[in-house]
Amino acid sequence: MIAPSLLSADFARLGAEAQRVADADWLHFDVMDAHFVPNLTFGLPVLQALQKVSPVPLDCHLMIENPERWAPGYAEAGARNVTVHAEACTDPRAVARDIRAAGALAGLAIKPGTSLDGYLDVLEDFDTLLVMTVEPGFGGQAFMPEVLPKVRRARELVESGHLTLFVEVDGGIAADTIEQAAEAGADVFVAGSAVYGADDPAKAIAALRARAAAAFSG
Repeated sequence: MIAPSLLSADFARLGAEAQRVADADWLHFDVMDAHFVPNLTFGLPVLQALQKVSPVPLDCHLMIENPERWAPGYAEAGARNVTVHAEACTDPRAVARDIRAAGALAGLAIKPGTSLDGYLDVLEDFDTLLVMTVEPGFGGQAFMPEVLPKVRRARELVESGHLTLFVEVDGGIAADTIEQAAEAGADVFVAGSAVYGADDPAKAIAALRARAAAAFSG
C-alpha cells in the first residue's frame, strides 16, 4: 500500500493535491504540534475539510503530546487510520481502544531510537505499527536502514500469527529505498517527494507499488 505524504504537497491546494494521488491506497496526514516534534503542520479542521474531498482514505499520523486527548477526534472526523506515538502515550492500550471505538484503525508509531521490544505486549491492541525510518518532524530526510530490524521483527510476529497488523514505514521512502523496506517486511509505505515531486504522481505510485510488491513477495 502506498500512502503519499501531504507534507510534500502544495499546502495552498490541498484538495487538488489529494485528487492528484487518487490511485494511492491511503493519504498520509501528518499532525505536528511544535512540542513533541519541532515543527507545526495541520490540525483537525484541515483534516475535516480534506476528508470531504479526498478520493482515498486518510492515514493520520499524530506527532503530538497528549494523544489520549486528541486522537479520538481525528477518528470521529473520518480518518481511516489514526496513529499515535508510543513515546507520547501514557496508556497505549487505552488510546487504541478509544480510536477503535471512534471508528478508525489504531496505529502505534515508534521513533528510530525506540526499541520495539518494550511495546510488543500492547501491539495486539493495534491495527498498524508505524516504524519511523527518519527522525519525525520534517520531510525530505534520508532513509535510515538501521531501523529495518524492527520491521523484520514485526513481520515475523505477523507471519507467526502473534500479531495481526499493517507494518508501515515513514521517511525517505523512494524508488531506491522502498525495496529494502519491503524486503524487511513492510507493507504500507509513506512516500512524500517521491510521489508529489514526480511529473506524474500516478505513474510514481504505480512504480513504487510494483517495486514493493516484487521485493515483498521475493
